[in-house]
Amino acid sequence: MAPEDGIPSRPWFRIQGTGDATTMWYAVMRRKEKGIFIGSLVFRHSPHHSLLLERGWEEIAVEEIRATVPLP
Repeated sequence: MAPEDGIPSRPWFRIQGTGDATTMWYAVMRRKEKGIFIGSLVFRHSPHHSLLLERGWEEIAVEEIRATVPLP
């Protein structure tokens, strides 16, 4: 989870997208590389989305990336 200013601390980087980036149009993708995950935000059903899937990237479900309230 990011601090109040919205900028995550290193080693995390904000995923860039338009202000209306919804999971209807975009897919959050990840791939494990040298022991860490790298990520990308791509248009669903685009050639780039298909290429990433062919190269072993996986699409992340919304439930895995949404902010949750920690249990007390």
